[in-house]
Amino acid sequence: MDNQYYAGIDLGGTSIKMGICSPDGQIICEREQATPQGHYENVLEAFQQMLHQLLAEAELSPKDLAGVGVGVPALLDVEQGNVYEIVNLGWKNVPLKAELEKRLGLPSYVDNDANTAALGEMWQGAGKCSRHLICITVGTGIGGGLIINGDIYHGALGLAGEIGHMTIRPEGGLLCNCGKPGCLETETSATAIAYYGRKAVDEQQETRLTQTLKQQGVITAKDVIDAARSGDVVSVKILHHVGYYLGLALAQMSNVLNPEKIVIGGGVSKAGDFFLEPIRENFIKYALNKVSETTDIVPATLGNKAGWLGAAWLVHRNSRPGQNGGK
Repeated sequence: MDNQYYAGIDLGGTSIKMGICSPDGQIICEREQATPQGHYENVLEAFQQMLHQLLAEAELSPKDLAGVGVGVPALLDVEQGNVYEIVNLGWKNVPLKAELEKRLGLPSYVDNDANTAALGEMWQGAGKCSRHLICITVGTGIGGGLIINGDIYHGALGLAGEIGHMTIRPEGGLLCNCGKPGCLETETSATAIAYYGRKAVDEQQETRLTQTLKQQGVITAKDVIDAARSGDVVSVKILHHVGYYLGLALAQMSNVLNPEKIVIGGGVSKAGDFFLEPIRENFIKYALNKVSETTDIVPATLGNKAGWLGAAWLVHRNSRPGQNGGK
């Protein structure tokens, strides 16, 4: 099995990312295409075609693959590989693992896409050489994965890692899509940053974001970050607001889990230390001293590769002798 390769798939609402890597995680080839709409079988057909194309490019055959891993944006039964629902694609109750194995003739493994991104960063990214990690993605929403002793912690029902729905502002917090007020997602996501930027303009606060809104018609999280970089006081306050709540939330999690690293990914994290420093400051303020001294907060490094590489790691885990599939 050691001389075989692993295939990984990252299924998103708009695109599919797929790749083949070696057993030590070295990328052999990868590709991306738009996610087909309609029946789920259209997506499975795309998986099949993309895999054949990658095998041809790598001059490999299906016999050279130890299996296929898939990360999906869904609640699912990880043990059975059954997807309960993917809202963006209209999927409900899809036996994804069984369908993949029937189509591809290969062992297949399925997990949530936030978990596979976390596994990718642990295996080949910012979390390499660490076995205890909190991984968080700051994008349109807030996603996350918890890695304990080198594997994803799923919890009793597979719902562990819903970091975005930690209640961190119970009084006066915005209503989240989950129906609860004051979630981390409503205060610290890219959507939240843009919201607070627009709110400042609507309140006629003195900010360069007013001009941005006039020119573009919208305000994005990037606009707020760019304005803060230029010294815009209102935008700096917004990022300090985000840093406060993210730092507080990560400190509370770390006091419980004691990770070696906290890996922060997503589009907003590309702002680098300018975005991360307020988080680190508040993390130090609220975490136990020994925890803050021994926990590194670092930006993710794999970008769009994290999801499919982490999905490939599912094959790696289940291919090794004596493994129990992460149970």
